[in-house]
Amino acid sequence: MDFDPRTLEKDEPARSAAIRNLMLRQVEIPAGSDERPASSAPLIPRRLLRYWHDLTDLPEDVNACLQSWDRLADEGFDFHLFDDASAACYIADTYSERERQAFARCSHPAMRCDYFRMCFILAEGGFYVDADDVLLGDEWRQIFRNDKLKIQPLCYDITAGGMMPAADIWRPELPEGSRNFYVNNDPIASPSGHPILHRALDRATSKLLGAEDDPEIQATTGPGNFTIALVIHAWELEQAGLPFDFELLRNWNAIAEMRWDLSYRGDSRNWRNVYGC
Repeated sequence: MDFDPRTLEKDEPARSAAIRNLMLRQVEIPAGSDERPASSAPLIPRRLLRYWHDLTDLPEDVNACLQSWDRLADEGFDFHLFDDASAACYIADTYSERERQAFARCSHPAMRCDYFRMCFILAEGGFYVDADDVLLGDEWRQIFRNDKLKIQPLCYDITAGGMMPAADIWRPELPEGSRNFYVNNDPIASPSGHPILHRALDRATSKLLGAEDDPEIQATTGPGNFTIALVIHAWELEQAGLPFDFELLRNWNAIAEMRWDLSYRGDSRNWRNVYGC
């Protein structure tokens, strides 16, 4: 990973190349080589976190997505569903005035959700999924086979003007040109106190409390922020000769799928309609 971490913030090609490099290196790792013994206690708690900004006005189609995860109760999962008000109370009780003010500066529900998931998973550990994710089968179990933070890589094909299929972005022969590799902040599975989450939260907090009046959501609290935190952390581990304590998920589409045909996507509750993305 050959780049200058001091310039990473504005160097999107370097971030993309770093994520691509991490993906290719993970492809070379033999399957099952990092599994923990069956007798070991899981370090990622079976704690499921979801968020909807106003639980007094929860759309039926979103609630159906949430209910698809109910069967995990039989697997020992604790369920945590927050909204704007309960999230603000949690941050006030758990963090400092700095984080409380940063959360209050989040201008859109999606931004508040971005920020809160970092706060909660950093403090508690667990498994965050978006409210529009629907659970499919039992592949979720592989997320808990070790204590590494799990995150999903994505790739936007600039020439084609759209996202690439998940299976295609792992092909070693895929040319890098005109493609932007990054990591999503959905899902996030992690033990508490993970340094990637700590860095991502600290960076988002600093940007929210900075001089910019209306910071852009993707770069401030969303995937752009998480990508920078991940790449710098990986670089630091490599410089220190330490193994990676995170994993890029290869088969998230087998675990859950995002439902696009939801009622809220047509109005201002969808951040893409507000920010023009």
